[in-house]
Amino acid sequence: MVRFVDVPTMRRWVCETGIEPIVAGLADAIEADFRRWPEFDKCARIASHSATGVIELMPASDGRTYGFKFVNGHPGNPARGLQTVTAFGVLADVDTGYPVLWSEMTILTALRTAATSAMAARALARPDSTTMALIGTGSQAEFQALAFRAVLGIHTLRIWDIDPAAMDTFERNITPLGFTVHRAANAVDACAGADIVTTCTADKTNATVLTDAMVRPGMHLNAIGGDCPGKTELDVAILRRADVFVEFPEQTRVEGEIQQLPPDHPVTELWRVLRGDAGGRTSAAQITVFDSVGFAIEDFSALCYLDRSLRPGQALEVDLIADPDDPKDLFALVAAGASTTSRVG
Repeated sequence: MVRFVDVPTMRRWVCETGIEPIVAGLADAIEADFRRWPEFDKCARIASHSATGVIELMPASDGRTYGFKFVNGHPGNPARGLQTVTAFGVLADVDTGYPVLWSEMTILTALRTAATSAMAARALARPDSTTMALIGTGSQAEFQALAFRAVLGIHTLRIWDIDPAAMDTFERNITPLGFTVHRAANAVDACAGADIVTTCTADKTNATVLTDAMVRPGMHLNAIGGDCPGKTELDVAILRRADVFVEFPEQTRVEGEIQQLPPDHPVTELWRVLRGDAGGRTSAAQITVFDSVGFAIEDFSALCYLDRSLRPGQALEVDLIADPDDPKDLFALVAAGASTTSRVG
């Protein structure tokens, strides 16, 4: 039997545990795995692109546990009443190859994305940061706000979205939770006075959501919307004057903001900063960019964290593994299907 976390189970786990404790725990778990980065067998995600979106497989293994996530990204889905992003994931025991956990990951991905952002900002943003601008208030925005409060103590938000209804939804969801929210007139207004700027838009295009003129010395930019070839959010001039930090360069140079730069443009891998092998923020005036496209180790960390956090009996069990009495006689399980009475024609 394989433990199974369906959507109702995930919702119960999140509601009973609390979003902020979960994202704080996930941030610590992801950072711990980044610190042991060389132990992982890893690769850029395997993507299948179409005119309407992308379907991806994201695998990683530390030699003891193997994990993967199946995820899509289809920006046009909301117009059809569907989610832009959906996902599920699996953990398996490397020794036997048997899966041990199968989970929904639409909700879990939102939590791990926010936790990764906050974890990176903890290492790269100015320690005295108090205000975050959110450019794009779609499905990820509330999770980002809660993660940054849980990990960095951010309570003041400045928001902007081209869709007023998205800002309405965000304010309705987040204001009762104790945040101070300024609804900006435009992106320039949102960035004014912000210490941290998170960009997270959905359109699959090379856009300039954040211009160079909006970025002041000392800002930390959390660029999480650009996550596939041909989709970016930052003015390339920002990247040229900032210090850029990435997850896995082989993936980020194809999918991230730095796809706009020459392939030899220097970037720093975040795991090296967390291990003390490379510098992060070195001055109060430095501009730092976390060019985050999402990486498989973060999903591995999230699945393992979930697996550890579930109480006995909290997950369902599914009979996913064929288990004949004789492991060398799989046919025995379906032998009745070979009888003459079951043949067609």
